[in-house]
Amino acid sequence: MKKKFALYLQLIRWNRPAGWLLLLWPTLSALWVASNGFPGWHLLLVFTFGTFLMRSAGCCVNDVADRDFDRHVKRTAQRPVTSGALSSREALSLGAALAVAAFGLVLTTNAAAIVWSFAALAITLIYPFAKRYLAMPQAVLVVAFSFGIPMAFAAIESQVPPLAWLLLLGNLFWVIAYDTEYAMVDRDDDLKIGMKTSAITLGRFDVAGVMLSYLIFLAIWAFALMGRTQSAIFMIAISIALLQALWHGWLIRKRQRDDCFKAFRLNHWLGFTVFAGIALSYAAR
Repeated sequence: MKKKFALYLQLIRWNRPAGWLLLLWPTLSALWVASNGFPGWHLLLVFTFGTFLMRSAGCCVNDVADRDFDRHVKRTAQRPVTSGALSSREALSLGAALAVAAFGLVLTTNAAAIVWSFAALAITLIYPFAKRYLAMPQAVLVVAFSFGIPMAFAAIESQVPPLAWLLLLGNLFWVIAYDTEYAMVDRDDDLKIGMKTSAITLGRFDVAGVMLSYLIFLAIWAFALMGRTQSAIFMIAISIALLQALWHGWLIRKRQRDDCFKAFRLNHWLGFTVFAGIALSYAAR
């Protein structure tokens, strides 16, 4: 049982928190903006644990969907489902249990958030298969990794205003940036097995595409939130985030596998910086 539990933890990437933190920071940012400050402990806990649970459920579905591809990729060949240590049924059962637990948390919010949670679940299930058909599967990933934004607004305002969609649009470019860095790690293996990724689609313009995406993301969020936050604090945070983006560009410039993966893993600090700027801006009012 102890060995099986360790495999389940490996399946949900327990030892790699960067993945769920990438979902958490834009979600909390939206929660603060929608609440005009601290949203209260109830919603903070619901969205924090809900984000972790849904990301973990997504990992279960993703590993089952990709098991035949992952065995040909150096970085993923030893994942529990791919290696046969866990069966597809075990992985999907865990994923279903985690999704049900997340839905239980959503039930403590309001009707609007509950309705939007069904769309979030559908996108979580669709994304693993988008990589087979779309040259830029981030078109689906961005929604899956950004859906906490409209859900946060729905939980606070019982609706999803245009500001939420503008923030989601900006977040799209951040997802493209860090997922392209992630895809650059596996590009050689993905080319061999016919997987479609943004790193392959962008080709020699991959680094330029990453940097442009960072710039657009930060520009949209700065524009969208300038009038709603204490501008000096928020702009300092945006400036620090921009410096981090430049550091990522330096890391990936030679397209080395380890450096690209390091850049991807550091992205959660960029997201935290933006969130901290928003939270501190409201606290300073």
